[in-house]
Amino acid sequence: MSVPLNASFLMSAREPAQFPADSGREVAVAGRSNSGKSTAINALVGRRSLARTGKTPGRTQLINFFQVGEDRRLVDLPGYGYARVPDAVRKHWRHLLEAYFQRRQSLVGLMVTVDIRRGLKELDRVMLDWAQAFSVPATVLLTKADKLSRGAALSRRLEVSGELPGTVDALPFSAPKRLGVDEARRYLTGWLWNDSIE
Repeated sequence: MSVPLNASFLMSAREPAQFPADSGREVAVAGRSNSGKSTAINALVGRRSLARTGKTPGRTQLINFFQVGEDRRLVDLPGYGYARVPDAVRKHWRHLLEAYFQRRQSLVGLMVTVDIRRGLKELDRVMLDWAQAFSVPATVLLTKADKLSRGAALSRRLEVSGELPGTVDALPFSAPKRLGVDEARRYLTGWLWNDSIE
């Protein structure tokens, strides 16, 4: 089992001008509201409450940057797709996310959290399209996999994989059961430290 990452909160950004210096390497984590994104981040770094979790969808409204090594960062992007968020907030989120993908030369990987019971939605595909457009490797974490039987989870993985570009993997993931955590962390550390991913 891989060791926890030495992660700490760095800063939050509401506007592109507030992003930290665009140096080193960083991996972003994106996902629909209530897809288990914050829980996945905490599992990846081996911390209980680095990224705040809550029962209210749409909690993450800023881009949060976490330091995970010398000039290495994990980035928590705002959750998207929550219907109760006002239109003005939704537009701001889209502007912020577009600016992030367009400007960050240090972005070297993207993880998209998708509730395995729900499958890929339009905005998940938008995130993956952005990653492809900017030549950023990506993987999909099929969260809450413990909510399905093993056979159903495998079937869902095959279904989602069939909708993804050939270079994008889909990993069944459950933080409570630690399912897929080590595999996802290999992607994370491989991208951050430019190691080969096997």
